[in-house]
Amino acid sequence: MRIYFTEEKALRTLEEPAKGCWISLIHPTDEEIHTVSDRCSVPEDMLRAALDPEERSRIDSDDGCVMILVNVPVVTETQQELYDTVPLAIILTDVSVITVCSRNSPVLRAFAEGHVPNFTTAMKTRFVFQILYAAASLFLGYLRKIEKHSEAIEDRMRRAADNRQLFELLRLQKTLVYFSTSLRANEAVLEKLMRTDAVKKYPEDAEILEDAIIENRQAMEMTQIYREIVKGTTDTFASVISNNLNLIMKTLAIITIVMAIPTIIFSAYGMNVSAASMPLAMHSQAFLLIIVLALLCSLVVGLVFLFSGRFRR
Repeated sequence: MRIYFTEEKALRTLEEPAKGCWISLIHPTDEEIHTVSDRCSVPEDMLRAALDPEERSRIDSDDGCVMILVNVPVVTETQQELYDTVPLAIILTDVSVITVCSRNSPVLRAFAEGHVPNFTTAMKTRFVFQILYAAASLFLGYLRKIEKHSEAIEDRMRRAADNRQLFELLRLQKTLVYFSTSLRANEAVLEKLMRTDAVKKYPEDAEILEDAIIENRQAMEMTQIYREIVKGTTDTFASVISNNLNLIMKTLAIITIVMAIPTIIFSAYGMNVSAASMPLAMHSQAFLLIIVLALLCSLVVGLVFLFSGRFRR
């Protein structure tokens, strides 16, 4: 738990909540949630809502507090996906703004480190809209990284397509599904904020909310485009791998046919029958002649396959 307050255009930390402060809860303990609930008169259910990874984006109000719950992107450490989304709760009270998140999202980190211009904790409406705009912008930033990653995978697959690249594309697909679902849910929240007076909108701050809606829509469109591209790339290279396997099997089948001809000839001469009945059996150079005959037959069959285009890819 951290308490921030803007004083003389500088962000500093406080020990106790004060009017116009920002209380940031990152993966809070039960004791921290209970403390903030008592000091700020906020229902504990609101404070715990963002800690549920399956919680849906929405706007809720209770006991004079307004909660805006949206999903924000984070970098994941697992091998199944590159990025994930986690709920972020923004709670407005008469005294302060409270944010609750299970992960230290870059969205909140930028505010805490003073990288956001025109940010003041006392201007609660502007602060909320700035968070929403930063979340939408972060989606766009990660989508650009996904695009570059997809292009790098495609370049590697052109040189040597294998299952490893296909699994990486699967990770990208899962990430884009998470982004698409979260962005659609966030859009509903942003549109509701624009239509209703759940949060008091000042004329100078309404433009920030409009920009957040535009950024969110752009992120949705980019997500859909990249999903189609990744899906098409996956299907294409899966077909390439399957086609390469078919070509290998075809080549092996041709080699087997060519090699089967000497086997047939040698098997005939290896039968336990009278030598007088076998052609060339009584000849002084019979062994050499039979070998040459077998090789010539294999060569003829090989040339037939070659000139018929069977070896072409």
